[in-house]
Amino acid sequence: MSAKHTVKKLIAYILCILVLMTVVSFFFGTGTSHRSIAGLKPPVQTETTGGTHFDKAGYKVDVTYMYEYDMDALVVHTNKHYGLGLEQRLSPIDTAVCWGTVAQYNDRVDFNWSQSGRFSMWHVDSYEELSVVGDETDVNTQIANCHLVPADSSVRRQVKRIHAGDHIRVKGYLVDIYGVKDNGQYFTWTSSTTREDTGDGACELIYVTSVEWL
Repeated sequence: MSAKHTVKKLIAYILCILVLMTVVSFFFGTGTSHRSIAGLKPPVQTETTGGTHFDKAGYKVDVTYMYEYDMDALVVHTNKHYGLGLEQRLSPIDTAVCWGTVAQYNDRVDFNWSQSGRFSMWHVDSYEELSVVGDETDVNTQIANCHLVPADSSVRRQVKRIHAGDHIRVKGYLVDIYGVKDNGQYFTWTSSTTREDTGDGACELIYVTSVEWL
């Protein structure tokens, strides 16, 4: 085999790897973004009532609105979910987002953003890096892991387009979801209603009515 032919094969192999990496990134996450945006305010939630109901994945689903929710945020990581289960059908994507000084200094602080399952995580090599933001508590009150539940097929297409580095405005509701099958099997999913909590149960479950890219 000639050297020229070997180089061509090597180039083709590298291109295939790059394409594969792009596809994997698109479908299963967009990596970490170090874009920074100043002046992003915390999400606004306003107490409300109401809800909706529908059938999905063999369940009769009731969605209860707790708060209207208006979130202007920087996306630092996403995690897409696939499957036929009710949870995956309800929420095809989670977004790790930030605002405030975390968004403002995301390019200066070497945050390592990641997501696994339905959780998001962050860490820094040295907490001295956080001096421009404050401390660990200041970070945790300016970030959120959001389970996005599209209100309809059009919104579903929108939320699937969200990637790390996007500046988005999401409107909708913080909700509680309850589903039950004819055989009595049930499903529950509850949203956090404060930005002060961490750990299991601290994620925002958002019934999304619109997404805007800013």
